[in-house]
Amino acid sequence: MNIPKSNFPRLVIVGGGFAGINLAKSLKNKPIQVVLIDKHNYHTFQPLLYQVSSSGLEPDSIAYPLRKIIKKSNNTFFRLAEVEEIEPDDNRIKTTIGEITYDYLVLATGTKTNFFGNTDVEKYSMPMKTVPQALNIRSLILQNLEKATIAKTEAERKAFLNFVIVGAGPTGVELAGAIAELKNHIVPRDYRDLNANDMQIHLLEGANRVLPPMSEEASVKAKQFLIDLGVHVHCNTLVKEYNGKKVETNTNLELESETLIWAAGVTGSPVKGLSANSLMERSNRYKVNRYNQVENYPNVFALGDIAYMETEAFPKGHPQVAQPAIQQGQLLGKNILRLIADKPMQKFKYNDKGSMATIGRNKAVVDLGKVKFGGFFAWFVWMFIHLMALVGFRNRVVVFFNWVYNYINFDKAARLIIRPFHKVNQ
Repeated sequence: MNIPKSNFPRLVIVGGGFAGINLAKSLKNKPIQVVLIDKHNYHTFQPLLYQVSSSGLEPDSIAYPLRKIIKKSNNTFFRLAEVEEIEPDDNRIKTTIGEITYDYLVLATGTKTNFFGNTDVEKYSMPMKTVPQALNIRSLILQNLEKATIAKTEAERKAFLNFVIVGAGPTGVELAGAIAELKNHIVPRDYRDLNANDMQIHLLEGANRVLPPMSEEASVKAKQFLIDLGVHVHCNTLVKEYNGKKVETNTNLELESETLIWAAGVTGSPVKGLSANSLMERSNRYKVNRYNQVENYPNVFALGDIAYMETEAFPKGHPQVAQPAIQQGQLLGKNILRLIADKPMQKFKYNDKGSMATIGRNKAVVDLGKVKFGGFFAWFVWMFIHLMALVGFRNRVVVFFNWVYNYINFDKAARLIIRPFHKVNQ
């Protein structure tokens, strides 16, 4: 890997998400060598992926080069690679570009889409966990609108205009609202040869309400916002089959659709090599103690979505969102330095800053402890917090001006089919 030799201990971080970059930043120019490994050369601000999918933002607005994040850190090195296996007995990992030894290893590999064993859904649906996947969804939506204008039959045209989103968590709700705004504001102006009312957005959720992780009050408001935008909300509805043309559910609801977007769940993305006993079987998350040490491996840590830490406040582990990852990364940096100095580590305690979701223009819901609100002010709070959380000043400026432009003009400026998406043949 061509990593310089050092007299300092070596920390290898696998994953450049929220946890990985916050850990790396917390160790900037400290007496430790840090090696950051990721299969992409950029950090993705995943909370705004849905805006790339729905043509609201270009991908470079929410992605930031990892090398730029660490450029002022003289003790940190980045390598573009994918980790293939951990050899914990030898303190070594194998990657696609070679092997590297470590004194401390941090796994911050995040999650991947969970299809719950449904191979047909996995084959034909559209996941949205990465920038390339978001661009695929954007291309498919725009391609299907174009195909609808030349469809030979009404049934074919309606299938192109039927958009089905599975999973009414924050991602599904936000994407449904964004596509609904595309229908309400863009289609009538840009696709005058289509009847915008023929475009249907269906949101399917297996639970009895949308936004299950949030409060009942937020759920009720979010559902009403979606209905007001023209989204068809189907709760207690599970997808049984999808063959690329037709969606079949447990409620006998059948939808002819060329577009099924899967936002129904995630599972951990572990690395081969550690004992199976270190993993939670159902969620594929590493069992960690209050210091984020992986069970049975004192010099291996797991952070963020891949880490399962039971506490009194969170008996089922922390929510798989950005804040736990950020906070764990920041604390682990301090704890690693304490380990090196032979000092006791500090236990992790999650500071829950609340949860929120936006449903569209002037529509959002926010849960801040006992304070719960929705509407325009919630939408403003959502925008401000997400804007400030973006990595890089340039990205904040670009996203801000995009949002202002979109708000004034009721427009989505990124409606480009740069890389056409080709569906799997049925």
